[in-house]
Amino acid sequence: MNTAELLRSTTMFEGLELQDLEELAAELKSRKLQAGDLVFNQGDSGDTMYFVASGQVNIFLPTNNLRPVSLADVEVGQYFGEMALFDDKPRSAGARAVRDTLVYELGRGVLTSYLERRPRAAMAILRTMNERLRQTNAMLSERVAKNVIEEFERGLSWADRLADKVAELNGSWKFIIFLGVVVGLWFVTNVPGWVFKAPLDAYPYQFFNLVLAVLVALQGPLIVMSQNRQAEKDRKEAENDFKVNLKNEVNIETIIKDLKDFRLETLARLDSIQGSDSGTKPKAG
Repeated sequence: MNTAELLRSTTMFEGLELQDLEELAAELKSRKLQAGDLVFNQGDSGDTMYFVASGQVNIFLPTNNLRPVSLADVEVGQYFGEMALFDDKPRSAGARAVRDTLVYELGRGVLTSYLERRPRAAMAILRTMNERLRQTNAMLSERVAKNVIEEFERGLSWADRLADKVAELNGSWKFIIFLGVVVGLWFVTNVPGWVFKAPLDAYPYQFFNLVLAVLVALQGPLIVMSQNRQAEKDRKEAENDFKVNLKNEVNIETIIKDLKDFRLETLARLDSIQGSDSGTKPKAG
């Protein structure tokens, strides 16, 4: 896939013809990243967006803890950092290469010059950006927390579900009562002269003991598999709770920072007003 085809495969330029993108593709700069390389950090200034040609880039929010909050993984054919083309605000998040990655950089000046030469491309980009904003609004209106249990159970096979059912039944009173009834019936059936003249499985009930041994041998691995899955399910649920709580913590820290900045700005304005009032106040006498 050449650079023009890469641009066309992205949602941002999917409405443009290939020949329209070849001119823009010729002006892109390639950048090779190794696993762990930082593309940019939150708060950095920038006027460049990036297209992923190979590898993977993680978008994250840095925190006071050692572990950042992962927001999204950008795969081949996707892009990130596009808001830097349209405003002069600092980066709202950081970006880091997950593995060896090749990206193409598109600067604001290059895009502006291109759109001046090809005005119809601007309308296609605006339509795409509008759709992206709609998707973002829809995402923000949904719950942040995921139902990890439902997602986990959707990935289970029929064998996994069977093992879970066996483990659930084995730990219930239904199984104990059922097994007690079966044992009682087997004993009654094999009492000489009660049901049959000659017992099917005379004392010490070797055949019945063999059946019970096979049943126990099958139950053991199935129960262990079910317990392992439950442990994995609990781990995923705990990870999801951690991510949700960490995002909430980051949001709270951001709100507190904004409130502090607002308070400092308000105090500075009050000091300025008081200073101007004292300077203009007429002297007595």
